[in-house]
Amino acid sequence: MILFPAIDLKEGKCVRLLRGDMAKATVYSTDPAAQARRFEDAGFAWIHVVDLDGALAGRSVNGSAVEAILEASGLPVQLGGGIRDLAAIEGWLAKGVARVVLGTAAARDPSLVEEACRRFEGRIAIGVDARDGRVAVEGWVETADIAVHELARRYEDAGAAALIHTDIARDGALEGVNVEATAELARAVKTPVIASGGVASLDDLARLKEVEDAGIVGVISGRALYDGRLDAAQALRLLAGP
Repeated sequence: MILFPAIDLKEGKCVRLLRGDMAKATVYSTDPAAQARRFEDAGFAWIHVVDLDGALAGRSVNGSAVEAILEASGLPVQLGGGIRDLAAIEGWLAKGVARVVLGTAAARDPSLVEEACRRFEGRIAIGVDARDGRVAVEGWVETADIAVHELARRYEDAGAAALIHTDIARDGALEGVNVEATAELARAVKTPVIASGGVASLDDLARLKEVEDAGIVGVISGRALYDGRLDAAQALRLLAGP
């Protein structure tokens, strides 16, 4: 199981939000590129990057910070936030992003997602951001009229690399991963699932590891890593084990 350290970008800085609230941002670094290098030095295999301002604007806002991360680190980058058309997808992949995450587009523009999955096989992930069982969009400020499982099943045969399931109520809150909902989603679809939201300790990772066979291939962590609640070396060893 892959542990993805998160770099969330707001106004060019590396931050963590509480439950997606842009007014509740904690700044952890003013140099996202340096943070990416630290994650690489710690032994991580991927970095998960989100352009928070871009998610609200519907276009890239922190593009220069993303490019600096790509230049600074040799790790593959999984990027989401404000990517809403084919030109943006193609542009970021051409710049070296390994995988693009489509969230709002997945809820509102199925034809775009299906075409992107066909054209860029294995390089498109679908963000399934859950609030009370329904999908949140536009930087989580709106809720679409579609259930989480319905959205996931919509792309069963599209060829997406993964579904990223975020429990918004737990994101940045250090209240524990919603293991049950994540495993339920993973069992309901064929697409591999990445868990996100609420990681607070090694116990959370151990619980996810126990249901790995449901189809959970990774987990994203932010605040717990920055606060030191989660030791990177211990976490990586745990998830790499049988």
